[in-house]
Amino acid sequence: MKNTTVGVYLATDIIQVCVFYQNKITSNTEMSANEFTLWLVKAKPFRIVFEACGTSNHWKQKAIALGHKALLISAKLVNTVRQNQKNDALAIVQASLLPDIKFIEGKNIHQQQL
Repeated sequence: MKNTTVGVYLATDIIQVCVFYQNKITSNTEMSANEFTLWLVKAKPFRIVFEACGTSNHWKQKAIALGHKALLISAKLVNTVRQNQKNDALAIVQASLLPDIKFIEGKNIHQQQL
């Protein structure tokens, strides 16, 4: 899935996943946490972007462990991109494609264990 960007919005009960490939949305679905985990396991490596929130670092580390390139993006930046739409995962994709974006580092596994 080269050149694929996946935007992930982590809501309380669902995870919204928007797949962007070759300049178009190829999938935009809602999943449970278990469904999302299985999806990550089965998918070929791709670039996945999470909006920074309380659980995003956990999911980032899980995606990295499964071979994906995972990044965190500022919720404030995503809000500036969102255009009266309810599709938060799409807004994450759109924000991540802007030029000169500075992604958030987050914590690595060793920092979390301290």
